[in-house]
Amino acid sequence: MAAPRRKSAARSSSPARKSAAPKPRARQSRATRPATPRQAEILTFIRDYTHKNGYSPTYDEIADQFGISKVTVFEHLTILEERGLISREKHKARSLHLSSHLELPDERPSCVRLLGRIAAGNPIEAVQDREVLDLEQIFTSPHGVYALQVRGDSMIDDHIEDGDFVVVEDRKNVYNGEMVVARLPEDDEVTLKRFFREKGRIRLQPANEKYEPIFVDNVEIQGVVIGVVRRVN
Repeated sequence: MAAPRRKSAARSSSPARKSAAPKPRARQSRATRPATPRQAEILTFIRDYTHKNGYSPTYDEIADQFGISKVTVFEHLTILEERGLISREKHKARSLHLSSHLELPDERPSCVRLLGRIAAGNPIEAVQDREVLDLEQIFTSPHGVYALQVRGDSMIDDHIEDGDFVVVEDRKNVYNGEMVVARLPEDDEVTLKRFFREKGRIRLQPANEKYEPIFVDNVEIQGVVIGVVRRVN
């Protein structure tokens, strides 16, 4: 009797699976701004102190400036170093360096250094501390704001001249007497005028006696002027 045939080991015809290559980690963008107001204050103090003296302040000097403990200063600086906003050398005093990509609140494009105050009459005292004129804070609105450049002189008696920039609050509800950006549906034109709602009509009033008011039944309000910016040559 013939011996039973042995089954040969089955061979897989499918190719061996290659281990999946690890996915590259997404590059994290560098922090450019301090995360808290206290961090911003400390970084600003380090910047100003270094600019004035040619070297950075010590931990004790930072603590004295803000009325906090040296331990608290160390904790703040550790966080700032971990975020890549400063670098420092261990066991070496006055070795704080701000990162080149750091952006402080008073260095935003909308900020202008405020160096003093001036009167049209007698001289007045200059500003001693570092201050900035922040256009974002001056022209703030819960509705949002935008700017338009003025062309023409129809609002010159309201101190708005050709070439000025008006800052516009993106608001649709308007009160009598407010200066508005109004779109005229019939002509599909946009104009800058004072808004007055009269009986049975709307009057868009220029601020220049050379121009006549515009009377319309309906108008689309695209914003309300809240400020003017002018460059003096």
